[in-house]
Amino acid sequence: MATTIRSDIRSAMHMATSTFLSLSPKVLNSSRAAARSALPFSSSISSSFTAATTTSLSLRGFSSTNSVSDAVLKAPELPSICTADELHYVSVSSSDWKLALWRYHPSPQAPQRNHPLLLLSGVGTNAIGYDLSPEASYARYMSSQGFDTWILEVRGAGLSVQGVNSKEIKQSANKISEQMEAASRSATNGALPVGLQSTNGPGAMAEPDTFSVKGKESENVVVKGDMMRIATVWDESRLVMKLTETFMRLSERLSGFLSEGQSKIMFAKLSDQISKLLADSPFSERFNEIREKLSSLLETRQNSSIASQIRDLSQRIVNIIEEGQRSVSPPLFDLQERFASTIEDFQKQLDLIVKYDWDFDNYLEEDVPAAMEYIRSKSRPKDGKLLAIGHSMGGILLYATLSRCGRDSRLAAIVTLASSLDYTSSESTLKLLLPLADPAQALSVPVVPLGALLAAAYPLSSRPPYVLSWLNDLISAEDMMHPELFEKLVMNNFCTIPAKLLLQLTTAFREGGLHDRSGTFSYKDHIHKSNIPILALAGDRDLICPPEAVLDTVKLIPEHLVTYKVFGEPGGPHYAHYDLVGGRLAVEQVYPRVIQFLARHDST
Repeated sequence: MATTIRSDIRSAMHMATSTFLSLSPKVLNSSRAAARSALPFSSSISSSFTAATTTSLSLRGFSSTNSVSDAVLKAPELPSICTADELHYVSVSSSDWKLALWRYHPSPQAPQRNHPLLLLSGVGTNAIGYDLSPEASYARYMSSQGFDTWILEVRGAGLSVQGVNSKEIKQSANKISEQMEAASRSATNGALPVGLQSTNGPGAMAEPDTFSVKGKESENVVVKGDMMRIATVWDESRLVMKLTETFMRLSERLSGFLSEGQSKIMFAKLSDQISKLLADSPFSERFNEIREKLSSLLETRQNSSIASQIRDLSQRIVNIIEEGQRSVSPPLFDLQERFASTIEDFQKQLDLIVKYDWDFDNYLEEDVPAAMEYIRSKSRPKDGKLLAIGHSMGGILLYATLSRCGRDSRLAAIVTLASSLDYTSSESTLKLLLPLADPAQALSVPVVPLGALLAAAYPLSSRPPYVLSWLNDLISAEDMMHPELFEKLVMNNFCTIPAKLLLQLTTAFREGGLHDRSGTFSYKDHIHKSNIPILALAGDRDLICPPEAVLDTVKLIPEHLVTYKVFGEPGGPHYAHYDLVGGRLAVEQVYPRVIQFLARHDST
């Protein structure tokens, strides 16, 4: 079983690479533009990463944001995918992200509560898991019990947007909503979304005596006969420019996005790819000489002289490729096209590294504090505190907040659903990801498009011959979720995950448990310093966060502050990872237990 799952996971990682490298030019051009706008030749981004390590351990020391939102959308302005009463957006300091907050107003018939309630989702998920339907909605249930309920979508999740002003937020949110629904429909019908469809099918090839040159705005210019020489000159200039830009970005180490070691790894990868194009040819030795000079230059501080030398060396590489193109040697046939494709794919990887450049600590130190401060400004609790529920990584964020902030967390009480700071003693299936969690792998596959992968796998897990049926057990136990809600969860709830985030989360599966990005702060070592009441819930058939993993964290908390409960019986029903949130019995068994706990600590 473990071997099969590991093989499927490795296949998924390869699928992730090919998926993102086959995205439509329009999508990647827009992401590249956003990436470049975030790449001034300065150390501002790098310094913002390290600033958090020197701040106060109080929650207020993590982040600050304006108390005025960028936008508040209400019906009928709400995006179709959003089922909340309101959709709020809040800015994050030192970032251009606008985080989405789904708000559910408390029922006027319910008891009046003293604290608002924040819901945090798991890794690579959005708000939909907390509001699958009116009958299976954590958010609606909590608001019906009188809580002003908010669901946070962290950066990169759901309807959160990047790099837009307040006037563009509504348009961006609607566009994301439409894309999510379209992707769901396409996957259900067995078709890939337009942006992921291959353009290399029948009919896509040019006529034998013509070739296409990609120009601006991804338009194709068809060139025939005597025009080939002119087009080659134009294309050569473009290749020199792109190659120079690529080396310059590596020289600057993407302004803090890559460490020096990572920059060397990326340069080596690109050089190896070019070397393969020239393998067993007389041009290989010439390229290796240029490679050594470039390697030396990339380690030198950037200035105008270095930039000029990098451009000259880029020109020499392109010249080699051009000579190879004219060669009669069969291995060098179509060399220019393959070289251009290599550079294009490499730039896409750099763009993805920049676009998806955040980890767990960015959520902890920036996103969650910004959301909490904003909710306090709108709900105005008298003591300035919030109640919070976190599922999976959402619960880990709450534990980490208590570890970091101690007695100054600004939380009245928390509920964690299938969460732990240390998975080492458990048999969590996520341990199978550990062999893939190394920096070089993260650079090769900068992101894992979890949503696209699960949507693509859904037909194989839910229909004969059920090749990937084991995926269902990771999400929900047998007969615990209505088929339509299970399909909605798989198709709409999952997002793209940065490899950088996964790398930090995998420390929870190693000795000492989850650590901060520097590796010097173990969150489990400080959880005992908190004085906040905790309800920790587990599912008896949870393969992702088994009960023993939940219990390992519970044991670290002072006994008088924590309540531990495992849902599920030996003879059934059983609870898997998502059944605590949207299972058919959650509204009868889980939700009341949570309300009882929250109500008791809301009055204090």
